[in-house]
Amino acid sequence: MIVGTTEAARILKISTARLRVLLIAGRVEGAYKTGKMWLIPLVDGEPTIKRGTRGPAPRWCNLKKPATTIIHVNSQRIRQNQKHQERLPVITVKTRNTNTYGHIVEIPGGCRVVYRPDKPLRCGARVWIETFYDVNVIGQSKSLDLSTVL
Repeated sequence: MIVGTTEAARILKISTARLRVLLIAGRVEGAYKTGKMWLIPLVDGEPTIKRGTRGPAPRWCNLKKPATTIIHVNSQRIRQNQKHQERLPVITVKTRNTNTYGHIVEIPGGCRVVYRPDKPLRCGARVWIETFYDVNVIGQSKSLDLSTVL
């Protein structure tokens, strides 16, 4: 069955102006023009519209990046341990809102070491390790919740 633009627009539930834009772009399959009138074939009772190839990529399918875990050595704790002959943990693991201190940190996946002397972290660290994996802190002491502090 073949219909005109008004009937095809009613079937697709779009305006005739939008349908004409699709016709001019060649996105309506099998449609052809005779004189001033477009003839549009129906497949299963509807015109077939091809998918567009331009425009921005949809944003709804972008996956959120997981939070980065930052690991650094607290030099102030090292000096404090030497001065007072203590064995406080010096390795700090920062994840979202918490700081966890430990003596040993195991990283199961990949990581990278970052040195940024001009733009240190908020805590003042200029060298740190970043990873997207969950780390295992061994010999951990207290865990500080930063959301209550900030």
